[in-house]
Amino acid sequence: MERDILAVIEAESATFSKGQRRIADYINENYDKAAFMTASKLARSTRVSESTVVRFAAQLGYDGYPGMRSALHDMIRSKLTSVQRIKVAKDIIDSSDILPHVLSSDIEQIRLTMEETDQGDFRRAVDAIVGARNIYILGLRSSSVLANFLGFYFNLLFTNSRIVNDNSSGEVFERMIGLSEGDALIAISFPRYSRRTIRAMQYARDVGAKIIAITDNRLSPLFELADIPLCARSDMFSFLDTLVAPLSLINALIVAVSERAPGDLYERFERLESIWDEYGVYEQA
Repeated sequence: MERDILAVIEAESATFSKGQRRIADYINENYDKAAFMTASKLARSTRVSESTVVRFAAQLGYDGYPGMRSALHDMIRSKLTSVQRIKVAKDIIDSSDILPHVLSSDIEQIRLTMEETDQGDFRRAVDAIVGARNIYILGLRSSSVLANFLGFYFNLLFTNSRIVNDNSSGEVFERMIGLSEGDALIAISFPRYSRRTIRAMQYARDVGAKIIAITDNRLSPLFELADIPLCARSDMFSFLDTLVAPLSLINALIVAVSERAPGDLYERFERLESIWDEYGVYEQA
């Protein structure tokens, strides 16, 4: 797994100038604040020039200061407690500007996800799902919303899919007791990452199942455990994370899988529509 930025700073510390050492010390002690600072604000806070801050980011191997700030942002989302997140949010979001701030950020998360998603991994995930003997969809805590959504549509497409979440009867491992080689586990987790999800992925690896992870970035603990990682951007707002981009990725996965699901898709939904109509599932317009 890739190192987080604090590990990168530690590894490069012997090469820092006096000014760069001040930047490093500040980030180590105030990474929650530094993640949301502009280069000029960080320069003022550490009493160095803005060009020193930019050179510091380049020396760490990042593509300019925005790249370093993005790495800081990714790291803190898995480290901050809910209380710390609320404090950070108060510093960066004007209470009178919440709606446009959140909506604009969600649009940006989808755009970045579209640019960064590996099309090859996406196709391999579709192949693994369609070819699986059984499909297990695991999402705990806030990720249970995504697991339920994905599972709802997979249950319409397949007869061999099952959801494992906080609402499931029984413990996670009890629900996954049948998982074995030839099956696929779709594990979903975003910061703060669920420890039970990670342990379930380790179990899936031990029994030889194919693991597809849906998570936020390469630093995620799910990334290194997955046979096929799919990353979707998720930004931090106060004590919660936006799941708009992950949901959009899941939408794409459902559509792609539906084109290759066994049986006649039209015939399946014609039958479903008949059942829904007969038993009054939906209110008639």
